[in-house]
Amino acid sequence: MSTVPSARSQLSFDELGTPLRTTTFVVFDLETTGGSAEADTITEFGAVKVRGGEVLGEFATLVDPGRGIPPEVVSLTGITNAMVCVAPRLEQVLPAFLEFAAGSVLVAHNSGFDIGFLRRACQQLGYPWPKPAVVCTVRLARRVLSREEAPTCRLAALAGLFRSATTPVHRALPDAQATVDVLHALLERVGSLGVHTLEELLDYIPDVTPEQRRKRAMARHLPHEPGVYLFRGPGDEVLYVGTASDLRRRVRQYFTASETRRRLREMVRLAVRVDSVTCAHPLEAEVRELRLLAAHKPMYNRRSKNPRQSWWVTLTDEAFPRLSVVRVPRDGALGPFRSPKLAEEAALALQDATGIRPCTQRISARKPSGRPCALAELGRCGAPCAGRQTVAEYRPIVDTISLLVAGQRPDPLHHLAGRLAALAREGRYEQAIFNRDRMRTLIRVLDRGQRLAALAAVAELVAARPDSAGGWEFAVVRHGRLASAGVARRGVAPMPVVDALVATAETVLPSPGPLRGAPAEEVSTVLRWLDRPGTRMVRCSQPWTEPAHCAASWRPWLERADSAT
Repeated sequence: MSTVPSARSQLSFDELGTPLRTTTFVVFDLETTGGSAEADTITEFGAVKVRGGEVLGEFATLVDPGRGIPPEVVSLTGITNAMVCVAPRLEQVLPAFLEFAAGSVLVAHNSGFDIGFLRRACQQLGYPWPKPAVVCTVRLARRVLSREEAPTCRLAALAGLFRSATTPVHRALPDAQATVDVLHALLERVGSLGVHTLEELLDYIPDVTPEQRRKRAMARHLPHEPGVYLFRGPGDEVLYVGTASDLRRRVRQYFTASETRRRLREMVRLAVRVDSVTCAHPLEAEVRELRLLAAHKPMYNRRSKNPRQSWWVTLTDEAFPRLSVVRVPRDGALGPFRSPKLAEEAALALQDATGIRPCTQRISARKPSGRPCALAELGRCGAPCAGRQTVAEYRPIVDTISLLVAGQRPDPLHHLAGRLAALAREGRYEQAIFNRDRMRTLIRVLDRGQRLAALAAVAELVAARPDSAGGWEFAVVRHGRLASAGVARRGVAPMPVVDALVATAETVLPSPGPLRGAPAEEVSTVLRWLDRPGTRMVRCSQPWTEPAHCAASWRPWLERADSAT
C-alpha cells in the first residue's frame, strides 16, 4: 500500500514532459549583506509566481539580518540598517517563502548565488531542502543569445535588450519582476527551437551531454511513487543510493542540467541501470536508504555509509571504574557521538564534574600500588591508585555518572555551571569558553541519548500521520527500529490496516546497550518523524517516557550557549 502526494502534480513528468505553458515558475531575487552564503545573510526577499505568462502572486519583504549591513552594500542596494531593524527575522520569513514557492520551478538570475543563500538558510534553520527544479536565466541567456546580441548577461543589460517594463535597481522585488520579463523573452526564443516542455528546457541548458540525454530512458520504468533508488554500475555494483517522494521525477533530474554536482555527473556516466524500492511513505524510504547505504557502501554517497559508526563513553568494568571511549556500548553508556573527539570532550567534562579518575591504569582493590598524580595534589582526584580512596568511597562517583546518563540526577551539570560562573567572575574568559564548549557537548549528547534510549526501550509503538490526500501513514516501531510501514488511503478503514501491519511487522530482538542494538541514525530518523506536528499515537506496548528534569531542562541554557558562539 502506498500513497501519491497530491502536490506532485506540478512537477511530475510523463514521457512528453510538462508543457512550459502549464508550468508554475517562482522567479525570485535576494539581497544580502555580502557575497558569501557561509559568512553573510539575507536582507530582502522578492519573488513573482507566474504561469502561462500570467502573474499569480508576489512575495516581498525585508529581513532583519541580526547584524550591521556593510556601507558598500548599503550604497549598492539602498537597504539601510534603519530599514531592516523592524523587519521580521529570517526564521519568520523563510517558511513563508518556502510555502509560496512549494511545487514550483525556481528561477533566478545567476541562480547559484540565490540558491546558495536559500539552501544555507534552510540548513541553518532546520528545514529540509525541497530539491526544486532550478532555471538560471544567466545560463539560459548565454545558451540562447549570441555575443553580438548580448555582450554581457547582466540583468540590467538583458532587461534593456528585451525592453522590460521594470528596471533592475538591486532591490529584490523589482529585480525579480525584471527577471520575469527576461525569462518570458528567452522562453519565446527557445520555443522557436522546439523547446516546449520543462524537461526540454532543462536539457537545453548547456552542461547536459548527449550521453545524459540517452540515459534518460533508465528512468522510464520507475513509478511515480515514494521510495529508494539505486544507480548500478557495469559490474552491478551500487554506485549511489537516494530517496525520492516521486522516484521517476527525481531520477530523471539526474539527466538534466539541474544536476550540477560534478561527482554525481560522473556517477551518471558510469551508471548502466537504476533499480528502485517502492515505499509506503517517506519515513520508510529514509530508513531503507540508511540500511542500503550500510549494506552497499556506495562510493558516490558521502553521508551515512556507516550508520553504526558511533562512539560512546562507558564506565569500565573494574573495582575503580574510569571513563573509556568505545565503539560497542554496554548498558548505561553515554552517547552516541559522531566522532571520538566529541566523546573525549564529554568524558573530560564528566571528569571535571565528578572527580572520576582520568588515569588508565588498572587499580587493585586490595593492594593499590600507584603514586598520586598532579590532579590528586590539586584535589581533583581521590587517588585510589595510592590507596587514599576505598572502593566504597569511590562508588558514589560512579553512581553519580550512571544517574546522570540515565536522566535521574543532573547534579554534575549544576557543578559545571557553577565552575563556569566562577571562571567568568575571575575574568578567566578563555578557560570559561573552553569549559562552556565541553559542557555544550555533554548536555547535547545527554539530551539526544536520553531521548533515543527512551524510544529504543519501547517494545512496540504504532504511530500515524495524515497524508496529503486525506489518508493516513502508519509506522510500526520496535525498539527504535522501523518494523513495518503502510498507508490507509482516504475512505479506507484505518484499524484493519494497522492490525495487518502489526501482524506482518519485522521481529526485532533487542541487544545490550542503550539503543537495544538499533543504529543511532535509524532511531534518530524515526524519532524525527514521530516528533513532527500532526503525528498521533495509535498504540504502545508500554508508556513511552523521557526524563524531564535532566538534560532536557538544560535546553534553554544550551540555546544561549549556542547563540554565544
